[in-house]
Amino acid sequence: MANAKRTHTQGAKIGDDLRITKTTRRASGGGTWVCGTIAGHRFDALVFPEHAECPEYELGDSRISKLWVERMADKTTVVNFDRGWDQQPANPTAAKIVDFLTAGLADLIYHA
Repeated sequence: MANAKRTHTQGAKIGDDLRITKTTRRASGGGTWVCGTIAGHRFDALVFPEHAECPEYELGDSRISKLWVERMADKTTVVNFDRGWDQQPANPTAAKIVDFLTAGLADLIYHA
């Protein structure tokens, strides 16, 4: 789905406008950095094909160990998870974005 784009409109469900803009496999340590946009926000996520050996390093059961989300309108960071919460979702939209990405980003990237 690289470079796929769906436009977010009012009343649309979170994820309807998901756009993956870049994926980069890490040379060491495994995992893939995923960059994209969703619901007027930019995100970077470090996603793995397998679950973390240490469950605290993973966002729920998502195979995501790092997730940063920024509201594009004012460049405000609304979520930051780096093997633990640095900033919990700042508002309901940010929480919905986290829920959407944790539910299926790893499967999308690793075609599970």
